[in-house]
Amino acid sequence: MSSQVAERRARLFRNGRNQAVRIPREFELPGHEVVIRKEGDRLIVEPVRKPGGLAELLASWEPLEEEFPTIEDPPVQPEDIF
Repeated sequence: MSSQVAERRARLFRNGRNQAVRIPREFELPGHEVVIRKEGDRLIVEPVRKPGGLAELLASWEPLEEEFPTIEDPPVQPEDIF
């Protein structure tokens, strides 16, 4: 994508009791949901990002049912290094 700010006029219309805006093809957003917030007189519309990474992967795993063996792991004995 270009770092230039693109600008284009779009039509507002009513969809039931909601106001809607027709988003031109070149401004289409990925996904099926957006987050909308207002900053002053600006309306910010951003796509909902799917959580990803390690946290999502770990949350998707089923817990293990097997028992782990006990492993002898005594603490390390201090050594005098002077």
